[in-house]
Amino acid sequence: MKYRKMLLALALMAAGLLAVSCGDNDAEQPLTILYWQAPTIANPYHSSGSKDVDASALVLEPLANYNEKGELLPRLAEEVPTVENGGVSEDMTMMTWKLKEGIYWSDGTPLSVEDVVFTHRYICSLPSIGNACDPIQSVDSADDSPLNIKITFTSPTPYPYIFFVGAGSPVLQKAQFDNCVGKAASECRNENLYPVGTGPYKITDFTVNESETETTSSIIYEVNEHFRAPEELFSKVVLKGGGDAITAARAVLETGEADYGWNIQIDPQTLESLQKAGRGRIETAFSASVEHLVVNFTNPDSDLGNRRSEWSNGNNPHPFLTDPAVRQALSLAIDRGRIAEQLYGPAGRPACNILSAPQQYASPNNESCLTQDIGRAKALLDDAGWLPGDDGIRKKGEVRLEILYQTSTNLVRQMTQKMIQQWWREIGVETELKDIDAGVFFGNNAPGIPDTLGRFRADIQMYASGASIDPQSYMSSWQTSQIAGAENNWMGGNVPRWSSKEYDSLYKKLEEAPIGTAREELVIQLNDLLVQNHVLIPLINRGFVSVLANSLKGVRANDWDSDLWNIHEWYRE
Repeated sequence: MKYRKMLLALALMAAGLLAVSCGDNDAEQPLTILYWQAPTIANPYHSSGSKDVDASALVLEPLANYNEKGELLPRLAEEVPTVENGGVSEDMTMMTWKLKEGIYWSDGTPLSVEDVVFTHRYICSLPSIGNACDPIQSVDSADDSPLNIKITFTSPTPYPYIFFVGAGSPVLQKAQFDNCVGKAASECRNENLYPVGTGPYKITDFTVNESETETTSSIIYEVNEHFRAPEELFSKVVLKGGGDAITAARAVLETGEADYGWNIQIDPQTLESLQKAGRGRIETAFSASVEHLVVNFTNPDSDLGNRRSEWSNGNNPHPFLTDPAVRQALSLAIDRGRIAEQLYGPAGRPACNILSAPQQYASPNNESCLTQDIGRAKALLDDAGWLPGDDGIRKKGEVRLEILYQTSTNLVRQMTQKMIQQWWREIGVETELKDIDAGVFFGNNAPGIPDTLGRFRADIQMYASGASIDPQSYMSSWQTSQIAGAENNWMGGNVPRWSSKEYDSLYKKLEEAPIGTAREELVIQLNDLLVQNHVLIPLINRGFVSVLANSLKGVRANDWDSDLWNIHEWYRE
């Protein structure tokens, strides 16, 4: 890459055309990055969002990063430990990382095992960490090598990559943060704004401006001359925070004032219009975030009082959504392709699985959902005895197919609701739409706040969720023991209130399955139980949209890790 860029620079200089270049010749035009949410700190352990993790990712490094496919790649470590290479013990209670030789902090001192051991102590001292450290018994230097770190778990851990992987869990320098442990951690302002790192850049200026109405920030980075390949880097990077997504997109795609714009959450028509200026391109990173419908298996009738939407050990069933034919018909009536095209553009693609990624966990068994089939939906309802009344709405006895369909207040979600409402009307289902302020819908279940997603006082609701790299925690949500209700303050992950002995049994097997084919097959089976029983109805796999100048190369859009995870590979042509 260095050789290719050098040839390009020489050719342009010969022609008198070298206005900008890459490597150490780009001082007159820094790499400019726009974040419409302003970073306010460069220590991810005190982050208020991905914006702060990204700001630190140019400076701090983990032992391994996740790439754009959700695969672990070694960063500070020689390799990712596994059972196969001997880095993880057969009983899954111990793992060993080995540091690369010759890694230096930006102050010129060598990275050591003591820095990793200290970082674990630092993390576990934070008041906000809760029980996240509980699975790990100890992190120590290993006796067999001065570069080895031994992690011992409190019990067998099938997915052992808990700390030091991904930009959100980097290694900190013990010498800098030794006095910033516990309650003192948040008070170490200079350390949190200007961390010493092993990454490609170091922060030379971090300015934050806060007012009652907005927060803006500006971070200036320069090359860490102790990085493994400093000659490959931009000599200066400027990260500007604040503003809005449209302004950021325009600066990259239309005016050419910036090289990279983060998280461009604007409608597809506006984005397409801006791209026509020809200065930039759109990149979408997909991971596991899926917009989906949640079906209520309990009765949400307000006349039930305290029993409303309570599972009551299966003694409070929904009057018609417990009928598999009704649930399947609702799914068949939806045109996911049209929702993706008209409302999401590059930011979404049709989804048939509740667990859409990583690829090895994605089920191949549900692709039929991509085809809308109004005729089959009607036939299913006919065969199940749900027949149209005089007004076209289907009934069975005294039960009428009337649905209250709720979600958070969000333009795309309200437009999705209206499209689905029309399709359900075509098959004889009447639908009332309701939108709730996001702060309430996704908020806590305090007394007097009935409209949270956990309380679920509707028939159908819609929101997005997704698994992390290892889906075990995500799949645990739909166990019978996790059913949301008054007993757990509606905090259980099983929001549909669905109970399946088969699901519970398979999940117990997943808890003991090591990484590999057997684990993948169990996850697929769990996904299929949820999807094929229409407990959850997937709609859209939501992506993360960024915009890039046409001249910017080497970017690997990634929704599993920091957007800037591989900035050391970025260059201009």
